[in-house]
Amino acid sequence: MTATKQKRSMVRRAQFALEGALNMVFGNGLNPLYYLGALGFFFFWVVVISGAYIYAFYKTGIELSYPSVEYLTNEQWYFGGVMRSLHRYASDALVLVMALHLLREYIMGRYRGARWFAWFTGVLLIWLIFAAGINGYWMVWDKLAQFSTVSTVEWLDWLPIFSEPMSRSFVTQEVLNDRFFSLISFAHVTLPLFILFLLWVHIMRISKPVVNPSRGLATWMLLALLVLSLVEPALSQGPADMALEPTNLNIDWFYLFIYPLLDAWTAGQVWALVIGSTLLLAVLPWLPPRFKNIPVPEIHLNDCSGCRLCVADCPYEAVIMRPRSDGMHFAEEAVVIADRCVSCGICAGACPSSNPFRGEEDYMSGIEMPSITMSGLRTSLRSDLEKLSGRVRLLVVGCDNAVSVLQLQSASVAAISLPCIAMLPPSFIEFALHEHHVDGVLISGCRAGDCYHRLGVLWTEQRLAGKREPRLRSRAERKRIKLFWSVSLDIKELESELESFRASLTSNQTLTKVREER
Repeated sequence: MTATKQKRSMVRRAQFALEGALNMVFGNGLNPLYYLGALGFFFFWVVVISGAYIYAFYKTGIELSYPSVEYLTNEQWYFGGVMRSLHRYASDALVLVMALHLLREYIMGRYRGARWFAWFTGVLLIWLIFAAGINGYWMVWDKLAQFSTVSTVEWLDWLPIFSEPMSRSFVTQEVLNDRFFSLISFAHVTLPLFILFLLWVHIMRISKPVVNPSRGLATWMLLALLVLSLVEPALSQGPADMALEPTNLNIDWFYLFIYPLLDAWTAGQVWALVIGSTLLLAVLPWLPPRFKNIPVPEIHLNDCSGCRLCVADCPYEAVIMRPRSDGMHFAEEAVVIADRCVSCGICAGACPSSNPFRGEEDYMSGIEMPSITMSGLRTSLRSDLEKLSGRVRLLVVGCDNAVSVLQLQSASVAAISLPCIAMLPPSFIEFALHEHHVDGVLISGCRAGDCYHRLGVLWTEQRLAGKREPRLRSRAERKRIKLFWSVSLDIKELESELESFRASLTSNQTLTKVREER
């Protein structure tokens, strides 16, 4: 293992440990690290709603802006002041979850291949969100606004794109007027519209995107913002005075962290840092190490009825329906959009023709993963199951992105690992339990609420519960099926779960019946 891979593995282990600790405290459903994207949307709407209220009282003008904000903060502190603080802290929270979301997707490796689109548009969002936040500080027109405005304009003046320095045209004591405030006010209203549009673009290739956190998580986050707003309200730092240089300012490090660098570095050096880091983030999906490109699924029209189950289950809208092209009596056929596909195999697990009970030796499913065909999976599974021995024989099926189930293989345990656990059709569980008299099947995958391929765990649970097609038929006894959701470092927990499952089967009357049938 290379040094880079070792470091990434250590970071990922630390991430999993932190998330596991948060699961113990809050539970999977309230773990904020599992819903960073949804929380980003939530904080954005808090910013918009609170900002709309503030804007209703805001007055545009060099002599009007600061007093109007002070009126909200002091005279209407019970609501206007709270709204201003909510606006400030929700904006900071948006930056925080945005940074954590970016970092987490990088650590998990979910930015390469077909995922480049969401990553790239997310990088563009960073610029817009920071522009809107910094612009918002200017509207208060206190000493901090004066400092950030002058610093920004002087920083922009370094770029050779203006015929005259902006600092002389807009923000000197002689030329500063109401036109400047009308401009920044218009920008502060317009930028969120662009952010909202880009947020939609950011998730447009994702099926069933989670844009709202659970009601419980949203409630706790809103309460935290309210408590913070009451305990530490957002306040102005004295009116701006262009004749004096502001000092002893309290910087908002979420949005204005770059400004102290402008005092320590040259404008060119700061531009090099900002543009360089942006370009680095933008091109990360294409940088070494080389992305392992797994072949995308193939459609076999002879076995495709146009049922749309693969379309409904694809997490990335990589499968669509088009009019039939082969003359068969079905109205539609499935088509895979290669540049959206991440080769998770969930579509193959959804296909009704992915049935191991079919008699053909080399049967084809309607949609197949070239790397792991359903007939090949059946052959491999049958071979492994026939070799099992011992009093309690088990099959363990896992996910390549969770704990490695292949470590559990033994004389009495067969193990297979798939790109996503939802690639496993429920009929294969029946096949193992009845055709080969396996005593139990343990299904393992990513932690609940944090599936590497977004919906694999959820679809698997719903299929086995009979709530989603293809369903696990009732003849497969649920007592002989165990689910265990985990991450790569949970091997000891998985081993313990396996032994517990084995013990429950040993004492279960179901095992006696299976023995009698044999």
